[in-house]
Amino acid sequence: AACRTAEPHHLGLGPQRHPMTVAAVILAVLAVLSVVALASTRVLREYQRGVCFRLGRLRPLTGPGPVFLLPFIDRLIRVDLRTVTLTIPPQEVITRDNVPARVNAVAYFRVIRPDLAITEVEAYPVATSQIAQTTLRSVLGRANLDTLLSERDELNDSLRRIIDEQTEPWGIKVTTVEIKDVEIPEAMQRAMARAAEAERERRAKIISAEGELQASHKLLEASEILSRNPAAMQLRYQQTLVDLGGDKSTIVFPLPLDLIAPFIGGANGGGGLTGCGRFGFFFLAGLLLFPGPLSPFVWLQPVSYSPLPPHA
Repeated sequence: AACRTAEPHHLGLGPQRHPMTVAAVILAVLAVLSVVALASTRVLREYQRGVCFRLGRLRPLTGPGPVFLLPFIDRLIRVDLRTVTLTIPPQEVITRDNVPARVNAVAYFRVIRPDLAITEVEAYPVATSQIAQTTLRSVLGRANLDTLLSERDELNDSLRRIIDEQTEPWGIKVTTVEIKDVEIPEAMQRAMARAAEAERERRAKIISAEGELQASHKLLEASEILSRNPAAMQLRYQQTLVDLGGDKSTIVFPLPLDLIAPFIGGANGGGGLTGCGRFGFFFLAGLLLFPGPLSPFVWLQPVSYSPLPPHA
């Protein structure tokens, strides 16, 4: 049998190829290009910025949105612009008055210059944390314990200002630094509790003394007013009897002054009760208190008084 020879191409370019082979090659090329394009595309969110390096050189910032990179030429680093919460580990601090304390704090910072945060420092979160720890020990070591416990606002502002000054060349803005907790030894806590208790007792005594002083002034004024009219003194005495009678455990027997006047000797002269007068007084009181064997036992409390002078 005679061998068939390949017919020449009608354009003189060689033998004619099958159309399906050409289409497959074209599809393969398009697929490779699509994969490369997708691999070279980055999508940055609203709070992200991209620091792009092309062959090692810094390019302008990119984002937010889609970013197209040249394969194997461009390198993109994402930088988050949101505020970062940095927890400062507990630090052992010795205050200015030689009191050991354990202090922990929290700091808030954010990146305002992504290019500086990448090119000026290797890892800005770690660097910021180390700066915050050293600054915390340095600032609190120059303060007294009382200042550390009572003036935290000033210390927080000082810490924020110092840390912000040190991180500014890195494109980092420190917004807030807050001291969370201060731990002191138990012996110091007991000493502070005793000091606080003594201070409260001192204030209580001062307030009580001031109250007694004011009350004495008022009593002096009241006594001067009552001494001007003897009837007012008698009315006050009767009011005192009413107050005593309000207690159920006390029984008051009002006695006319004329009835017990003979038993009082030397009232004007200051001689007090004589022997006979004292016997008569207690005898009269016994008759009033114990009229019968079944009467209840009642205490009698003597009341000092002075008879009313005759009205002019």
